[in-house]
Amino acid sequence: MNADRLHECEWPRLAAPFDQALRDAVRFVFSESDPVCIIATGTVVRGKAHRNSDLDVYVVHDAPFRRRVQRFFNDVPTEIFINPPSAIRGYFVEEHRDGRELTAHMLVTGFVVFGSSNVVRELMSEAEIWLNLTVKMSAADLTSARYAIATRFEDALDVVDEDPTTATMLLAGAVTAMLEFFCKSTSGRIPRGKDLLATVMKINPAVGRQAIAFFAAPTVAERIEHATWLADRIVGARGFFEWDSGPGPVPPSAASD
Repeated sequence: MNADRLHECEWPRLAAPFDQALRDAVRFVFSESDPVCIIATGTVVRGKAHRNSDLDVYVVHDAPFRRRVQRFFNDVPTEIFINPPSAIRGYFVEEHRDGRELTAHMLVTGFVVFGSSNVVRELMSEAEIWLNLTVKMSAADLTSARYAIATRFEDALDVVDEDPTTATMLLAGAVTAMLEFFCKSTSGRIPRGKDLLATVMKINPAVGRQAIAFFAAPTVAERIEHATWLADRIVGARGFFEWDSGPGPVPPSAASD
């Protein structure tokens, strides 16, 4: 039985209750799959655990399917990602294009609990390479992204007088999109939501201060003021502007499949 292979595992030093949660999660993984590798990752493993931290477990297997499991182990919320190498390499490409390299980051910063095959070493080496690559947005991509964000901002302004609550919701979405665009266009990556403001502050303190002021503003009028400042400097537009995407490929229709 796979569970008999627990003695082959190496365990990171984790504080209670995470240590027992990881052991229980790995036991579950062995009972549900035939892993090539099991990697413990996330803030818990990086020594930055807090009372709301969850445990991330990344599993590499050879079966031709992917699976995601969310369960409590020892009262710790745990996310288990089970993928074959081909899927993981696909995530590397997709997430690099989107500027959200979650899979590569999980592998590089994780602790190998089980497995030492060539496949595992290759995947972790490739993850390191992907993390060191910079995403460069084309001129067309930059313009398209700017237009999408500017029109979201314009939508908020359209309803602010009649429905300030909806305007506040739309403004928050527009400003978040501005900040993500700012990060991707300057550093090549979009950080996790909980790291977004801190990342923006590191890149440009003036932009970071305006972003913080926007989310802390007590009135819609003040939020619009800060959002307008951000739109002018990050997007360079507050709404509709002329542009042309040029001819591009048409995606296949469902009927052609």
